[in-house]
Amino acid sequence: MTVHFDSYTEARAHFKDLLDAADRGRVATVRRDNRSTAVVDVERLRYFMATVCPSNAQVVAEGDGWSAFIPGLPVAADGATFDEAINEMIDALREYAEDWQERLLDAPNHANNWGLVQFVGLSTDEQLRVWLVGRPQ
Repeated sequence: MTVHFDSYTEARAHFKDLLDAADRGRVATVRRDNRSTAVVDVERLRYFMATVCPSNAQVVAEGDGWSAFIPGLPVAADGATFDEAINEMIDALREYAEDWQERLLDAPNHANNWGLVQFVGLSTDEQLRVWLVGRPQ
């Protein structure tokens, strides 16, 4: 059953119902002015995003080290070892997500990276590692 509230006042009065619906995977929305906002369980959203949007990360040996990048994204990292390059890539993703929220969200060439920023913010370092290389450390 869908749970929908036509105002944030109504949603606030039924906040537990809204969260319970999200926890169960039901559609849970709140309308405010002319916009609707969805309330979703973090793990369900993160899992869906990881499944629908694989990283397609490339990690290549270069000289005495490794370089990691994701085609089409302004994020790259280097390291002396494969694992070090991946750890640096995780740090670079977190830095990019921070920069995006602070100043890049309205930049036309970065605006469409909203999903990546959400995914990074919802993921642990280990979850990002698995997304990048498909295996835990």
